[in-house]
Amino acid sequence: MTPFAERLLAWFDVHGRHDLPWQHPRTPYRVWLSEVMLQQTQVTTVIPYFARFLDRFPDIAALAAAPLDDVLALWAGLGYYARARNLHRCAQAVVAEHDGEFPRDIEAIAALPGIGRSTAGAILAQAWGDRHAILDGNVRRVLARHAAVPGWPGQPAVQKQLWREAEARLPQQRLADYTQALMDLGASICSARNPKCLLCPVAGDCQARLAGTVAQYPGAKPARARPRREAVLLLARDADGRLLLERRPPSGLWGGLWCPPLLGDGDPAAPDWLAAQALRSVAEQTLPPLTHAFTHFDYVLQPQLIATATSGSRIAEERWQWIDAEQLERLGLPAPIRKLLRSLQGTET
Repeated sequence: MTPFAERLLAWFDVHGRHDLPWQHPRTPYRVWLSEVMLQQTQVTTVIPYFARFLDRFPDIAALAAAPLDDVLALWAGLGYYARARNLHRCAQAVVAEHDGEFPRDIEAIAALPGIGRSTAGAILAQAWGDRHAILDGNVRRVLARHAAVPGWPGQPAVQKQLWREAEARLPQQRLADYTQALMDLGASICSARNPKCLLCPVAGDCQARLAGTVAQYPGAKPARARPRREAVLLLARDADGRLLLERRPPSGLWGGLWCPPLLGDGDPAAPDWLAAQALRSVAEQTLPPLTHAFTHFDYVLQPQLIATATSGSRIAEERWQWIDAEQLERLGLPAPIRKLLRSLQGTET
C-alpha cells in the first residue's frame, strides 16, 4: 500500500487549506503566533485575532517591546490567558537570548515559555521544512484511530505511543505541507463526531475503521464531577463614576488581566471589604448572576454594584486603580467581564 504520508499529501493538494494567513509567508514568527492561538481555539476564530496581532506587532521585537496590557487587550476573547502571557514572555526571551530569531533546534525552542514539543515541531516543520512530528488534538485523534491506540491521550503511556506513531509516518520531504495536511485531516475528515471515513485518504489501513470501532478512539478522559466555584464580583464606583479594578496576579484565574475585585469564601461582604479600604458605601444593587464555563470548572459570579462616597483614589497599592470608561476600553479585561461592563454602560446611558 502507498505510504501514509504520500496518500495524505495527495489528498492535501486537492482538499487541504492553502490560503491560511500564516502560510504566506511561513515565517517562524507567524507560524509560532498561529500555533499558540490555535491551541484549543478554532481556525475561524483565530484568523481575525491573528490579523490584529500582526498589525500591532509585525515582528517578534515589536511584541517583546510592547506592554503586557497591550498584548492582553488584543487577546481578550480568545481565552486561556496564560497563552498570551507566555507569548509575551517567549518574545522577550527570543530577543534577549537568541538575538530576536527563533533557534533552529527543537530542544532550544521547546525550552521557551509556552512552547511544548508539539508547537516546537510545528515551527520547525512549517517554517523550515525540518523533519519533526506534531501531536495536537486533531493529530492525536487521527493517529489513535489509524493505529488503534487505546486509552486517553492525556495519559503518559498513551501519549508516548502516539508520538511513536507520529514520527513513524513522517515523510522525507514536504514537511510543511504534511504537517498542515495532518491537521486538516483531523479538522475536516477525522472529526470527533461523525467522521467522514468514506472520504479519508488513509482509511484503507485505518485499524479502527477496519475493526468497526472508530467511535472508541481516542479513549475518553476518566469522568469526574464538574467543579463549581462562586464569588462576588464587586463593581465599586467612586463619586466620579470610575470603576475600581485590580490587576490579577500573573498566574491563575485571568492572570495578568484587569478585573473588578472577586470576593470568595473567607472574604468579607462587599460593603465590609470597601470599609476596610476606607471607602463608604452609599448605594447598593445586586445584579443577576453571571456564569462562565472554564475548561475544568464553572465560575458563578454574583455582581454587586456599589456606589461609594469617595472622589479620587483612597487605595495606595499599584495593583488597584480607579478606571474611567475611556481607559476601560484600552485595558486587558476578561471577555465576560468586558461584556458585562459594556452592558451596564448601555443601561446607564
